[in-house]
Amino acid sequence: MREGLKAAKVVQTLERLHARIRERFPDAGLTQVAQELVDIAKATSARARRVSEPFVLLRAAVGVVIVATIGLLGWVVIHSPLQNLTLSPDITALAQGLNAVVNLLVIAAGSTWFLMSLEQRLKRRRALKDLHELRSFAHVIDMHQLTKDPTVVLSKQRTSSSPAREMTRFQLTRYLEYCAEMLALIGKLAALYSEYTRDPQIVGAVNDVENLSTDLGRKIWQKITILSDLDESQAKA
Repeated sequence: MREGLKAAKVVQTLERLHARIRERFPDAGLTQVAQELVDIAKATSARARRVSEPFVLLRAAVGVVIVATIGLLGWVVIHSPLQNLTLSPDITALAQGLNAVVNLLVIAAGSTWFLMSLEQRLKRRRALKDLHELRSFAHVIDMHQLTKDPTVVLSKQRTSSSPAREMTRFQLTRYLEYCAEMLALIGKLAALYSEYTRDPQIVGAVNDVENLSTDLGRKIWQKITILSDLDESQAKA
């Protein structure tokens, strides 16, 4: 049996990551971001699971409406002019009755389809809203690493508007690694929805979040690579 992605494991990993960030950078804004991501992860695990759970009351209500609609259609057909076809030669009345019955059938079919797909559309709307929250949070993490430029981490050439750069090269590397890890875990949180549904729109949104997290993480790892190259250059010097 295939072992899928476990929400509890993702939450545990994020909690451990938050503890590591708090111990390394207790006063940094990234610590608060990590805590918020833990809270979002706990909510996301429950939200993703609800995508596969039936809306019992909604299904019952839809069933009642469908049965009532079928009963109404049966009554209309029984009492329509079609029943008097052998008794009445009035073609105009027959055509009007047939047109009315066909219209009712079309309306009933459209209404039935709408009601039967209502649950899926409600679940989809909730899931897309949750995935949008994850997408937005990925950009929040990206903003925190935006000014962490490895080429000027030890530079003394600053202006009055330059952002504060008080980290050592080691600290900056760890900071960037933490950001990359959070982005990767955001992709995993989004992937939880794919464990519970095969809705193409939801799966497409999941892929978008994963691709965004991967792209943003790739930029961070480029910075980490630059720092590693700087360390190697200094070691050779």
